[in-house]
Amino acid sequence: MKGEEPCQPIDRVLGCEQPVERLQAIKNVPGLGLPSYAKGNPGKINMASSGSGSPPHVAGELFKMMAGVDMVHVPYRGDVPAITDLLAGQVQVYFGTLPASIEYIKAGNLRALAATSATRLRTLPEVPTMAEFLPGYEATICNGLNAPRNTPAEIVEKLNREINVALADPKLKARLAELGAVPLSGSPGDYARLVAEETEKWGKVVKSAAVAYGMIC
Repeated sequence: MKGEEPCQPIDRVLGCEQPVERLQAIKNVPGLGLPSYAKGNPGKINMASSGSGSPPHVAGELFKMMAGVDMVHVPYRGDVPAITDLLAGQVQVYFGTLPASIEYIKAGNLRALAATSATRLRTLPEVPTMAEFLPGYEATICNGLNAPRNTPAEIVEKLNREINVALADPKLKARLAELGAVPLSGSPGDYARLVAEETEKWGKVVKSAAVAYGMIC
């Protein structure tokens, strides 16, 4: 963490078993065949996102970089219009969060091609991870709590301790699992390292893809 940053980390609250993001659609193309399909159809696949610079956008850019494929980015103002056009066939691929798309997947209106998390989803265990056919790929969203810089250490430690207790509650864990999220308890130091690692990782993606920030979801 840089000294000039205004906040200090308290804890990671949860990580979305993605978005954080799911790759969906393209009829008759299994997740394992997506890189080959995309390579054989350069510039012909429209990739929706919930906004330029949003997590779904950069997750898609990471896929494009690692797979060496060309897909056309189509930004929307949020998940709802992106999924609406995905259902209508206006776009073919969407890296979307599980809470926004799980009901469409269960109803058979959308097909999950891959999970962008490091492990398979608890709610969709039959869906492979992206890393199973694109080694090293991982894109998840993590939400955390921060306190103003110079907050007394004893306050930060107490908040961290109480948050970890709450995240261990079986009822809360079950509810989070339904939403496609998993609690990530740990220390302020764990959270600080995660922020630093993710900042470096996604900074490279943003610079390489020349991502222009618009609406951040």
